[in-house]
Amino acid sequence: MSDDNSTNGGPVAKPRADATVDQEGRLVVRVRLPLPASAGPRLLLQLRPKKGQSEETGRVAALEHVGQDEWRAVLETAPALREGRWDAYVLGLPGEARTPLLPGLRDLRALVSGGGEGRRTPLAVRIPYATKDGRLAVRAWLRASHAEAGRIVFSGHGMTARARLFGARLGEGAAVLLHRRGKDAPVRQITPRADGERDLSFTVDYEDLLAEGGQPGAGAEQEIWDVYVRPASGEPRIRLARLLDDVADRKAVFVYPAATLGGMTVRPYYTVDNDLSVAVAPSPA
Repeated sequence: MSDDNSTNGGPVAKPRADATVDQEGRLVVRVRLPLPASAGPRLLLQLRPKKGQSEETGRVAALEHVGQDEWRAVLETAPALREGRWDAYVLGLPGEARTPLLPGLRDLRALVSGGGEGRRTPLAVRIPYATKDGRLAVRAWLRASHAEAGRIVFSGHGMTARARLFGARLGEGAAVLLHRRGKDAPVRQITPRADGERDLSFTVDYEDLLAEGGQPGAGAEQEIWDVYVRPASGEPRIRLARLLDDVADRKAVFVYPAATLGGMTVRPYYTVDNDLSVAVAPSPA
């Protein structure tokens, strides 16, 4: 297949799309396609299936002809996209069942306007991004309730973090819970400092994440502690995550400092789902 776009009835190679999230949360996709105005191409967002599952029907939107070789699709905020990764394609190109879109410019300034003010619940987040293999995709989260991680400050052998609740309010018995992964694993509970009904802060002492008795855990395996917020006694826990900005994958972007104590290294990090966790592992010799 040629790298040059073609209008002679053959395949149209490597269409590229610019993506914008506007102030109302709509996703606007502009595609450069050398097609006649009557061609009628469509935008397909296809949810990437989990391992072992089959592909489901995707979300299709018409591409409107807005100028020479320019097409535009607008995805309204409702209905929301299901949580996951959605790959972007064009339907209706000559000789192709569906054609992956390459990423162009991404204008995500509306996503970093500040802390999620005015966000409604269920919380629906959509962030266009470039995949590792150089294609356009959309990362989506859909949460009935959410705890948004804020600034994290490191001091000695601990960290202090801020958070804001969406779809929940702080009440009697509110707690930050650190769950160590694994069957029958321990839980560390921290009483947060409340600032109104939605904002809180808390401090994690890394010593508390070592094995019982304050000694390093046995063996060489890394231990992971996942961070949750329980808004009040008897209410479900909410995973602490950072979703309300323009970063689709935080794990490799936000690398926090590690602390060494008792022969162990402790380091907070964001998971592949942008959830906040803390890793505890033996220090290198």
